[in-house]
Amino acid sequence: MDCQKIESDKRFSAIDKAVGKEGFKIVLLTRLSPIFPFILLNYAYGLTGVSLKDYFFGSVGMIPGTVMYVYFGSLAGNLAKLGTETRSTNPAIEWTIRIIGLIATIAVTVYMARIARNALNTVTSDQ
Repeated sequence: MDCQKIESDKRFSAIDKAVGKEGFKIVLLTRLSPIFPFILLNYAYGLTGVSLKDYFFGSVGMIPGTVMYVYFGSLAGNLAKLGTETRSTNPAIEWTIRIIGLIATIAVTVYMARIARNALNTVTSDQ
């Protein structure tokens, strides 16, 4: 896309103003939301006026999603080992804890994504 086309786009101008003004908040919220692909976000933030400091510290928002993916991987590993290891003292308690942890992880991720989406809608509608 041509730079002049990007600069003349009113939507991009509104986003650029919002990111320049509320850089940390926007980066943090978009990193919390699993809806936005990080590759596209990285490129888009390179086109906007977000400061390196805001981008760096706002990227902390990737941590909850990363924890969720690691938990899924750990749970899948445990499922793969099912029946190959010696029995624990109480497998029902272990699996109950794992299932509760999975549900809590999904619930927190969905909740944070909703908060991020609502905050982003508020910020962009104010522009």
